[in-house]
Amino acid sequence: MTIKDIAERCGVSVSTVSRVLNHHPDVSQAVRDRVLQVVEEVHYVPNNSARDLVKAQSDDIGIVVRGAGNPFFMEVIPVMEQAILQKGYTPWIHQINTEDDELRAGAELVRSNKLKGLILLGGRFDYDDTQIAVLDVPFVCCTYGNSFGKLKETQYSCVTIDDMKEAKKAVEVLIGKGHTKIAILLDSTCDSSISELRYRGYCEALKEAGIELDEGLVQETGNFSMEDAYAAMRKLLLRRNDFTAVFAIADSMALAAMRALHDGGKQVPMDVSMIAIDGIPMSGYVVPALTTLIQPRKEMGEEPVRILVDMIEGKANHCHVILPAAVREGESVRTLK
Repeated sequence: MTIKDIAERCGVSVSTVSRVLNHHPDVSQAVRDRVLQVVEEVHYVPNNSARDLVKAQSDDIGIVVRGAGNPFFMEVIPVMEQAILQKGYTPWIHQINTEDDELRAGAELVRSNKLKGLILLGGRFDYDDTQIAVLDVPFVCCTYGNSFGKLKETQYSCVTIDDMKEAKKAVEVLIGKGHTKIAILLDSTCDSSISELRYRGYCEALKEAGIELDEGLVQETGNFSMEDAYAAMRKLLLRRNDFTAVFAIADSMALAAMRALHDGGKQVPMDVSMIAIDGIPMSGYVVPALTTLIQPRKEMGEEPVRILVDMIEGKANHCHVILPAAVREGESVRTLK
């Protein structure tokens, strides 16, 4: 009995069985129970020696997910898995915390599982030559580039949106509706990462509209958690009461902020308008539905696989793809008279 046999009996993919056996959290309890039941019924025991022998000739592709709690990533991962399988390879998911080093985690995953290549879903924006030297297989950065690093474009591949440009677009939506007192909710203004890029877009939009940056309307959260976004918005409300709109750099942060506004006696959008970036499905089902810029999750999942497989098979060199985000009109932004 092999892992493929177990997958067939359970009606799931090989990668799903692998995630269950390796205790990854991104599997529903129902599926986990079904897989473990079959494993027990057939008395399946992983054969490490046989597995290592197979791995020497495997066609596995690793996906290192930095920040497993990111709801947008949870939308992208299944697309990636399906694209990898369609290319004739097997996906191998590995999740790490946001403070962990995705390059080192990826290198260890390659060594232990004899992977053909890596997709790094979420990561740092400031790699240098020494850091990427730990990877000896082709890799693609997904949802981020190397904006603050020292790499040449010929040294890495990436698939991402233009975070600064899309943040500017989001703020321009608010400005176009007559808002000038616009707060921003973000992780940090100087994290050399996605938060800083989106902050720069916010500042550029204000500057081009002739609106002076008000530091008192810049509210940092310290991370991307909904709990801290809620607390940060409550803190901003205690400090200021004159802003008419908020740009949250992620949908999940916006949803937490909307609850904080409600608990603080503010109505969205009558008192405060809200816009964000991501386009996660749940943000369209809250009341009011969130106005947001949708990242194209299908393309975000498929393009890294296409690029990586082309590099693995010697068909292409490093490639950089910038995907556009699209405004989804919700109900969280109103026009000021």
